[in-house]
Amino acid sequence: MIWADTSYGDRILILPSLLAADFGRLADGAKAAEAAGADALHIDIMDGHFVPNLSLGPDVVRMARRTVRIPLSIHLMMTNPGAYLERFIEAGADIVLIHIEVDGDIAGMLRRIRELGARPGITLNPATAAERVFDCLPLVDEVLCMTVNPGYGGQAFMAEVLPKIALLRAQMLARGLTAAISVDGGIDLTTAPRAVAAGANALIVGTALYRLADMTAGVMALRRTAQAAFPRRPA
Repeated sequence: MIWADTSYGDRILILPSLLAADFGRLADGAKAAEAAGADALHIDIMDGHFVPNLSLGPDVVRMARRTVRIPLSIHLMMTNPGAYLERFIEAGADIVLIHIEVDGDIAGMLRRIRELGARPGITLNPATAAERVFDCLPLVDEVLCMTVNPGYGGQAFMAEVLPKIALLRAQMLARGLTAAISVDGGIDLTTAPRAVAAGANALIVGTALYRLADMTAGVMALRRTAQAAFPRRPA
């Protein structure tokens, strides 16, 4: 599986976000991401409680699983993600991200995701300190730093998150951990290299890709621009 190498390697991962696709043609949006050379497809799940919006559900994940072969990264913006893990993984999720800000046994939920056969990830909102997820780092394959306040697409990138990304990368390198650091929110040709220079190696991109007539060219340009900003790895 392409996503199997999530470590801090030399390749930038690009994940188009289906939230930015035409909701009347979601299958076509999923196919477009795969055809464009994306490494995975990102699907946002919003419950109207944890964030002030509703979006998608297990049936959309099931549709995407039937439609494309690339991995599916499922971001659960939900107050009670633990109650829905099995549904989304049975529907075809390869990566499942939950938020550190929710109540409940976070470590237990992350372990349950792996037991069910998917890769666990933890997400931080912009206002959440990096230290909140330090205990979770050995349990996850991905740390998602939101670079907008979650709930709606098309928001502007919040540069104040960049030091948090750098702190998380430094913490993982110091502890010999190799989880991917992904960023989501306002990612484009200008902001992607800034996030990568700080330590991110997976870019979740919505509007900046789905608004293009040629998504393939967009993915290639993002990968090239971000790769040029990739920091030299420690010896």
